[in-house]
Amino acid sequence: MTDFHDIVVDDVRPHVRRITLNRPEAMNAYTTRLCEELSRAIDAYLRDDEARALILTGAGRGFCSGGDVSGNSDPVHKALMASQLSHGREMRDGMHKVILALSRCDKPVIAMINGAAVAGGLALALSCDIRIASDKAKLGDTSGRFGLLPDEGGAWLFPRAMGTDRALKMTMLGETYDAPTAQALGLVTEIVPHEQLEVETIALAERIAAGAPLAIRLAKQMMKRGQDMTLEQSLGDAALAVMITNPSSDVREGVKAFFEKRAPKFVGK
Repeated sequence: MTDFHDIVVDDVRPHVRRITLNRPEAMNAYTTRLCEELSRAIDAYLRDDEARALILTGAGRGFCSGGDVSGNSDPVHKALMASQLSHGREMRDGMHKVILALSRCDKPVIAMINGAAVAGGLALALSCDIRIASDKAKLGDTSGRFGLLPDEGGAWLFPRAMGTDRALKMTMLGETYDAPTAQALGLVTEIVPHEQLEVETIALAERIAAGAPLAIRLAKQMMKRGQDMTLEQSLGDAALAVMITNPSSDVREGVKAFFEKRAPKFVGK
């Protein structure tokens, strides 16, 4: 897991993987290369049955500050961006690909928000299942300050997290919020002291990774799909899912462990 330049991938505990955006000098602003590497790392996590929980975080003082607006002197990049149409292509092949990869991932993903998560960085965090934030974190949408749009998925993600009126206010005014305000608005799941962020997030990931992989993956799928279903459709989805989980060895192990008064050892079968 060393074939990367702008991210770092490591297994911090058995079954727990971590992806760290590694451009601390730019507050982990994303580039085309970072997005390509991140997409590959997410796909590798999805395909590795030994990895049961993923932590996504940033190096240094920030989680992700959105797209890199500092400019790119690479002549090849400049040539590719010579037309208006090329900007749309860059988004589709870049951060859009990452957001879709996270949305399609049926395994647990935790955002460990160690600092600023703004604009596309906030969209990235909201694409994760759970968001654990440092008490020093800042979250919001600063895209409008540059005349830009919430184009990395924010136009879809922000209203679903905080309501359309609050999302519009945040974007129109370029607002950022401290961690408690972000939690009250629905952008953050839990806040922990900055010094305890890594320990607490890894402990949460370990607890999730110790769960029954089949049940966790199917529960995530059911909840995600259920947002666009009627109750009747969701119940039908559940009836199909139990045909997979109920006969599994994990269920037999869970019941056996309960009566033996011990922790179950799930294997995902």
